[in-house]
Amino acid sequence: MKKVAVLAALLALSGCVQVDDFREVVKAPAPAGLAGYWQSEGPQSEMVSPEAIATLVVTPEGDTLDCRQWQRVIALPGKLMLRSDSLYNVTAKREIYDVELEGDTLEYAGMTLKRVDRPTQECTDYLEKHPLATPLR
Repeated sequence: MKKVAVLAALLALSGCVQVDDFREVVKAPAPAGLAGYWQSEGPQSEMVSPEAIATLVVTPEGDTLDCRQWQRVIALPGKLMLRSDSLYNVTAKREIYDVELEGDTLEYAGMTLKRVDRPTQECTDYLEKHPLATPLR
């Protein structure tokens, strides 16, 4: 009986992506069209409030900043990771989110983001104090 339970658990976890040490994640360069600034447009079910804003900054080298704001700013640096032909953003807190580019829309962390010319002022302020390893050109 134990063997069946262990086997079932292994099968359930086989599709999961796990990162034990952020420093050991191999950074993948951004695919064509992904580098830049991306921002939520309108209410997103994954956000705490309809007024919340999500911004994702992606450099050509694969460095990222996941910046979310509502009553305060939560900004997490990260890096793109390629695993089994799927692209993920891994944050410094080892949170892992799917990244899927479809035309001018980015599906990220259960949200839909659109390309913008620059991040919000709050995210810009964070980037000035905490620059990414590689700048967005």
